[in-house]
Amino acid sequence: MAEPLTDAIVRVARLQRMLALQLLRGVGLHLGQELVMMQLWEHGPRTQTELVRALDSDSATMTRTVRRLEDAGFVRRRPSPSDKRATIIEATPAGHGVRREVERIWARLESSAVGDLTPAQQSEAIEVLRLLEANLRESGPSTNT
Repeated sequence: MAEPLTDAIVRVARLQRMLALQLLRGVGLHLGQELVMMQLWEHGPRTQTELVRALDSDSATMTRTVRRLEDAGFVRRRPSPSDKRATIIEATPAGHGVRREVERIWARLESSAVGDLTPAQQSEAIEVLRLLEANLRESGPSTNT
C-alpha cells in the first residue's frame, strides 16, 4: 500500500494530467508542448539549449518536442547566426494563434484545482508544494545521499 502523501500526490498529478491532456488536445497540442510554447511567447525566440534549461528537460526530449511542434506548424527552427552549433526555435503565426486558448486552458486547470479553496488555503497549498518539491530535489539522484 502506498504511503498516504505519496498516494495523494500521484492521484492529484494523474487527474491534473488527464484534464490537461483532454483540453490541450482541442488546440492540437500534446502535454508538455504548451510549456515550450509559453517559453517562446514570454521570451521570444530561444535556443534549444535555453529551452532545455528553462524547462528542466533533456536534449533528446526537447528535440522530439520541438520536432513535433514544427511538424504541427507551431514553431520553426533556424540556425543561430552567432553560433553554428545552436538552433533557434521561434513560434510561428499558428503558434501565436493558440496562445489565448492555452492561457484559458491553464486558467481552467487552475480553477478546477482551486475549487472552493480560500486565498489563504491556496497560499498554504502552494507553500506546502514548494516545500515538498525542495525536499524531493534534495533527495533526488543528483545528491550524494
